[in-house]
Amino acid sequence: MNTSMTAARALFRLELEEAMRSRWLAFTVVVYGLVFSGFVWFGMRESRVLGFTGLSRVVLNVANAVVLAVPLVALVATSQTIVRARQSGFFELMLSQPVRRVDWLLSVVASRFLVVVGPLVVLLLVALVAGGIRGGDDAMLAPVVARSLLVTTSLGWAFLGIGFWISARARTAERAMVMALVAWLFAAALHDFALVGVLLRFRLAPAVVFGLAAANPVEAARIAILGGVDPDLSVLGPVGFWLANKLGSNLTLAIGAGWPALLGTFAMWRAHRRLATTDLVG
Repeated sequence: MNTSMTAARALFRLELEEAMRSRWLAFTVVVYGLVFSGFVWFGMRESRVLGFTGLSRVVLNVANAVVLAVPLVALVATSQTIVRARQSGFFELMLSQPVRRVDWLLSVVASRFLVVVGPLVVLLLVALVAGGIRGGDDAMLAPVVARSLLVTTSLGWAFLGIGFWISARARTAERAMVMALVAWLFAAALHDFALVGVLLRFRLAPAVVFGLAAANPVEAARIAILGGVDPDLSVLGPVGFWLANKLGSNLTLAIGAGWPALLGTFAMWRAHRRLATTDLVG
């Protein structure tokens, strides 16, 4: 057990240093910084949109940035990890050492999680504090920050798991990148278009609409963050009225954070099973 923990820590340091050398952390900070600054700038404008102003407007815009940027960064950071390690001969070298496959997987998952989520936590705190200074909604800061951090961390974990699963199944790095891009497009846009098409075709109950939307972890996270800013969810119309009266803010948060975490854990388990049962050298 001690040998396994020592190997995992050594591999974690190796993977983290590799992420630093390859400028993954810098890339993550730049992407989050550009997206957040743009959305926060729009949120700071004096115009009123859908009744949200001040901190509420800032957090609403940050939520839209988070649910687009986090999945993309997580998929890019993970979708080629396993397949490139197989192609480069890293696994052949690793298997000649007293290291278990699961030790390497734990180390690379931990390093990627830190690289993806760490800058997000810092930038989200900065954005919310800046919004509080400008908006004056100081009483909302603590609960909104906690809710947003919980949901965004869960969303990041979901797409880290999906990215590793894609990388474990893909035979080439190019195929892994295409699969990751398709996964991001589906979560960010295609699912919404499909749902809108269904709503235009059929008249569905609010509960069914919420179920179809929440099946997408991105939409579940967006609704959970929005529920911290507007507990009545009036911006969502009849569906928001149903959510506020039937589920409430706490249950909406539980779904928005729990479902992505569950999905990410399942995908990570599938990646582990694939890594443990396939030939890593061939």
